[in-house]
Amino acid sequence: MEQTNMPCIGDPAPAFRANTTQGEINFPQDYKGKWVILFSHPADFTPVCTTEFMTFAYMMDEFKALNTELVGLSVDSIYSHIAWLRKIQELEWNGKNHLEVKFPLIEDIKMEIANKYGMIQPNQSTTQAVRAVFIIDPKGIIRTILYYPISTGRNFDEIKRIILALQKADRDAVATPADWRPGDDVIVPTAGSCGVAKARVEANDPNMYCLDWFLCFKKEK
Repeated sequence: MEQTNMPCIGDPAPAFRANTTQGEINFPQDYKGKWVILFSHPADFTPVCTTEFMTFAYMMDEFKALNTELVGLSVDSIYSHIAWLRKIQELEWNGKNHLEVKFPLIEDIKMEIANKYGMIQPNQSTTQAVRAVFIIDPKGIIRTILYYPISTGRNFDEIKRIILALQKADRDAVATPADWRPGDDVIVPTAGSCGVAKARVEANDPNMYCLDWFLCFKKEK
């Protein structure tokens, strides 16, 4: 099977047309102006991914409020997808039940899309997509890539936090420190000259503080 290089952060999201449980999509063109979480799973009716789909369905409105759409993918058929999603509606887990998966789940039997995105990794399987997450911005640029082992469920709080952090960085031209949450102080861009660095350290700006010339924070509260 021909292998292709996976795209990198900062690359345009590889384009494709695909049949999904919500009809045909033209990606990423159909999602212009929106953030997208494109995620893959090895196969339908797998236990870890079932809990993940229940969680995505449960949090769908939270992501929509962040101008973020969800798109799933596996190499199973559309008929298998439909049967699995119908079964998910009958399940109850961790306070989640009767969940209808309304976001599209891509049929990728020929693995063409999975190969475009580097979702097929031979050391894991040559016939199943690994559990990957691609966060794509409103301009169709890949901003984050996450890969998970088959035994470990995805952290949905972290996926949402990444969306919030990227949107904050784009909106205010800042960076977010370790463990950042909305409302926490943010990092201002590193000074581009000795003069700017000295001025920052010596300034008496009530809205900013520096731990050193290269590490200055903007207060958010």
